[in-house]
Amino acid sequence: MMELKIASRTCRDQMGEPRTFHYALTVDTVETDTFCCENYGVRVWEEQGEDETIPGITTSASRIDELMTLLVDNRVGPAGLRDVVEDWL
Repeated sequence: MMELKIASRTCRDQMGEPRTFHYALTVDTVETDTFCCENYGVRVWEEQGEDETIPGITTSASRIDELMTLLVDNRVGPAGLRDVVEDWL
């Protein structure tokens, strides 16, 4: 699996403490007898905190870009990643 870091965002939690989340695109290769394609997923982790990866979400580059933009713009953390992806799908 290959990983490409896309962005980092810092926000403040309910206690006013800064939290920094990092966002990465994961890429796996899917091979069959007749074709080969890339399968995209996402990874979100917090500095000195949680880390969550969801591989194999889509083979569409435009769809994973849409999802990644949603995650970064809304500063989705590792704890909420699975719920957001499930709702998005």
